[in-house]
Amino acid sequence: MKTTIDDSGRLVIPKEIRREARLAPGASLEIRWHDGRIEIEPAPAAVRLQRRGRLLVAVPKGRLPELSPGVVEQTRLKLLEDRGGEK
Repeated sequence: MKTTIDDSGRLVIPKEIRREARLAPGASLEIRWHDGRIEIEPAPAAVRLQRRGRLLVAVPKGRLPELSPGVVEQTRLKLLEDRGGEK
């Protein structure tokens, strides 16, 4: 997909990519220059540590988008592929 940067430096991320990446308006993004490429990814969610019994658990400070079964399965398959495993 192609897009352009306007005179103010704004970049429009195509709708299909925003949908697949589950990016909502106002989402925080991290952007960096790396090995000749511009990389953009969602910023990590802000969390606070909370003790639950003997465990220390990271709890999000704000509301996070709900995980659908499709997103979980897509992530699982991507991790398997990255690790060289079978699907």
